[in-house]
Amino acid sequence: MAGKHIISALVENRPGVLSHIAGLFASRGFNIDSLAVGETETPELSRITVVVRGDAGILEQVRKQLAKVIDVIRVTELSSVDHVERDLMLINVNAPAGKRSEILEVTEVFRGKIVDIGAKHVMIEISGPENKIEAFIELMRPYGIREMVRTGRVALMRGGDGANRRRQKSADEEQ
Repeated sequence: MAGKHIISALVENRPGVLSHIAGLFASRGFNIDSLAVGETETPELSRITVVVRGDAGILEQVRKQLAKVIDVIRVTELSSVDHVERDLMLINVNAPAGKRSEILEVTEVFRGKIVDIGAKHVMIEISGPENKIEAFIELMRPYGIREMVRTGRVALMRGGDGANRRRQKSADEEQ
């Protein structure tokens, strides 16, 4: 069955790693729905979170290809384990004086935050699961969306200790 899969790759934090991994996806014809990368709690490591669509065969190919990359330390398919995932969005919405209180009310219900306000607009920050972001967008459409930007998905396994496992493994190998 085809669906969305969230893949987390713990990688060495070096120049060119993201480019190499993105090239791997492109050369194999895997489409990336979402991509986020950032340094972890250990500055030598970064976490790349990729959302891809496909069936179990595609997922297995992606995992195997990532595992072959020298700079990749660990690959985890998060969709199949207990995890927390979030998207972040900034959205700039028309907000004439008569409608501003309605927009602020909806923003509050969605636990959003006003991050900029102008004479005729408000910019709102919303984070949460994809369906929450999508629902908020639909509620803002009637007011007029001026601009919006979304991050790639970020996700972590519940109870996971990420790079700490790698540090412990390295310490064990030295003994």
